[in-house]
Formats: sequence, C-alpha cells, structure tokens
Amino acid sequence: MRRYGKHTDEDDIRSRPNRKGNRPRTHIRPKHEDAAEGLVLTVDRGRLTCLVDDRVVMAMKARELGRKAAIVGDRVALVGDLTGKKDTLARIVRIEERTSVLRRTADDDDPYERVVVANADQLAIVTALADPEPRPRLIDRCLVAAFDGGLTPLLVMTKSDLAPPDELLELYGALDIPYVVTSREELENGAAADLVREHLDGKITAFVGHSGVGKTTLVNTLVPEDRRRVTGHVNAVTGRGRHTTTSALALPLSSAAGGWVVDTPGVRSFGLAHIDPSRVINAFPDLVPGTEGCPRACSHDEPDCALDAWVAEGHADPARLYSLRRLLSTRERKEGD
Repeated sequence: MRRYGKHTDEDDIRSRPNRKGNRPRTHIRPKHEDAAEGLVLTVDRGRLTCLVDDRVVMAMKARELGRKAAIVGDRVALVGDLTGKKDTLARIVRIEERTSVLRRTADDDDPYERVVVANADQLAIVTALADPEPRPRLIDRCLVAAFDGGLTPLLVMTKSDLAPPDELLELYGALDIPYVVTSREELENGAAADLVREHLDGKITAFVGHSGVGKTTLVNTLVPEDRRRVTGHVNAVTGRGRHTTTSALALPLSSAAGGWVVDTPGVRSFGLAHIDPSRVINAFPDLVPGTEGCPRACSHDEPDCALDAWVAEGHADPARLYSLRRLLSTRERKEGD
C-alpha cells in the first residue's frame, strides 16, 4: 500500500522532480560524424528540399540548431531517413560556414533582415531596357548588397529591341561590371540563355530583378524541364502558366561545366538597413589605399575625405569615386529618384 503525506519515504516516489523530463540536462551535443552532406534547394514553411548525392530529400531543422535557419544555397549535414521516398523526413543537424550571403530588408527602416541565398558566387541583376523602364536606384541597391555579401555582380539587360543599352552602360561603365545585352526575340528563342551561360558555367548564380523584366523566363530557358525535375517540387514554386517565382529555388544549370542558378522572387524594393557602408569601399580596391588619410568614421562623401585628393593626384579614375559615392548614397535616396 502506498503511503502519502509526512509518512512517505523516497522509496514511495515514482517520479523525479525534473518537470521537463526525466533525462538530465547536458550541454554536450552529438557530433553527427556520420551525417550526409546536402545542398538546400528551396525552403517552404519549415520544410527544406535538399539534394543529397543524386536524391532529393525533404528535411526539417533539428531543434539543437536553435534559431539558426538554413536557407537556399546552404551546405548542410543531414541525418535520419535519407532515402528521399514519399512521406519521409530527415533532420538538418549542422549548417556549414557560408562563403557569401545575399541579404536585404523590406525597407531601409526595417530592422528585420531577410537572407535570400547563401554561398552564391555571383549575383545576376536582370533589368529591362524598356517595358518596364530601368530602375537604376534598384540596380545600385542590388550592387551594394552584392559587394557587401561577397558576390560578384553580373548585369543582364533585356528587351534591347525596345531601347538601346548605351545610357545604362555608361552609368555603370566605371564599375567594370560584366554585362549581357539581349532582345525579346533572343529571350524567347533561347539565344539569350547561350549568351548568359558563358558567365555562369561552374558557378552558383543568384538571379534578382523586379517583375516583368524576363528574369524567370531566362531561368526557365537556362534550366530545361528535365533538369528541373531534380527538385521534384518545381510546380509548388512557379505558378501554372504564370512563371512567377514565390520563393527562392536553386536549379542545376544545363551545362557541361556544371553550376547552379537560384531564381528569387521578383522584388519591388531592396532595403539596405543591414548594410554597413564602411564595407562597400572594399569593392573598390583601387580606392582603398586613398582612405588611409580619411578621418575616423569617414563616410567618403564629406569635405575632409582624403579620396578627393587621392583621385586629384591621378591615383584613380574620378568616375570610380563618383560611382562609389552614388552607391553609398543609395540608402538616402528612394528607388524612384
């Protein structure tokens, strides 16, 4: 017979006082040395589609990762069911160190940072030369995010049959950005994809651009349907008959040299609240030595900035300093200015 109250002893206790469970707490985490390597292809409401060897595996983040989130392009370690069969689920137990990160905020005063893609080698900024009109301020913002995140920019101009590219090329000429110019006909018959592919082979390239510029049409041509089947979930992220991307999606490039393209949702704005302006200068190695004489916390656009004298002495092209200052001032200007 059980005894309760003041007459009980420890032999009568059937449960431990630890309310969160009977297992003692420990800070030692499993190393998961047998975990498989994978690449995150897309993320949808907590479920991550990963490529493990030649299989597509659905996974979720392990609790031990805490608030650290895996994003498209992340290289991860997975355990659990890795067969890729229907209704199976693996766990992501580790996110490897990232080589680059493309980030943005909704607006310049929005403190919430959105990580778009990890480990991309370059950022293809797609803009139409007409219909819709080019948005240089948006291009500037994408360039700042690329330079800050460690991505090499590539400018892709579409619809050259409607307007010439000269003005836009002159605006960005001093930045020495590689570029491709295509027409609507080339976009539709696949010739544009051949021109762009020369810059993509063997690399991971994120594509960004606002709606209507032909970004997803170009990606669809670069990645034919048979290559899209690798993900197994393409229909969930591209509208039927609409070609409108609603979440970032990594797709294997149709090329002998390999590579990946990451199609991202069309953007209306590209906030830079997370950007430290002091890092943008690193994208201008010819100007960096001239900053040694700058006052502390120099914005590089003030009367005491040493870059003016540096350029005046002939150490760098004045157009490069103008481009730097234009990019640094994008946070103070609206995209439509």
